[in-house]
Amino acid sequence: MKDFKELNVWREAKHLAINTYKCTENFPKHELFGLVNQMRRCAVSIPSNIAEGNGRRTNKDKAQFLYTARGSLFELETQIVISYELNFISDSTLNSLNHQIQTCRKLINGFINYLE
Repeated sequence: MKDFKELNVWREAKHLAINTYKCTENFPKHELFGLVNQMRRCAVSIPSNIAEGNGRRTNKDKAQFLYTARGSLFELETQIVISYELNFISDSTLNSLNHQIQTCRKLINGFINYLE
């Protein structure tokens, strides 16, 4: 079994989490315990669930954690759209994060298909 840090899917998800943190640094202060907190928790949840699933014994258990990671990815995508529509993020940030989300989605789906 590969160390989770060697998985491309984990690496991409980690980069997405870091970039989510960076993009939320400039959100309005009144969103610190609202959208900022929610986005950061979702973003961190993605690579965390990939790592935890990789430590599970059966492919079924591993896949379940990947499904959870994918659900958090969908949540984050929604929150990014809301942030954009509230003018908290720019067009370029939206496009960059959406590109990372699409990459993560493809990698997670591919890993799920491989396990099942």
